[in-house]
Amino acid sequence: MDDITFLWNGWEAILRILVVGVLCYIALVVILNISGKRTLASLTAFDFVVTVAIGAVFGRLLTAKDVSISEAVTAFILLAFLQFLFSWLQMKFKSFRKIFTSRPVLLYYRGEFMRKAMKKQRVEKSELIGEARKKGYGNFEEIELIILENDATFSIIGKLTDSDGATYKEFMDDN
Repeated sequence: MDDITFLWNGWEAILRILVVGVLCYIALVVILNISGKRTLASLTAFDFVVTVAIGAVFGRLLTAKDVSISEAVTAFILLAFLQFLFSWLQMKFKSFRKIFTSRPVLLYYRGEFMRKAMKKQRVEKSELIGEARKKGYGNFEEIELIILENDATFSIIGKLTDSDGATYKEFMDDN
């Protein structure tokens, strides 16, 4: 049975973490910069998975002696490539985008809470009230609409003219 180390495993283990951590940190920053801003954008479900996976690879690399820098960098490159590929496929093919990207959802429109949409998205009225306060709105009479965006943020649009409001009609059809 292997020896179990609880408090100290020697300077060699500490030095390995420092060297490998710095080198892979630099490699990860370079890879993310090369892969483009989309990799670092607001998180969609796929972006979240890539972010968690990168963190898992980095954490494993720092703590496991049997993972080499070349293996970790290969994993980083693979994850950045998958992010690029999925983003490209979403832009190129509408059917792919429908499968992997959520659409914005209208939650409030001209004085009416879209209860069915709110229930489906698991959003409470009190949450919308709080979001409105954060954006500086004193009451809902000042608000035209609230949209839950595909990155789970709320867009709150103040009162519009009737001609402007027509551009938001597309959200009404989904609810």
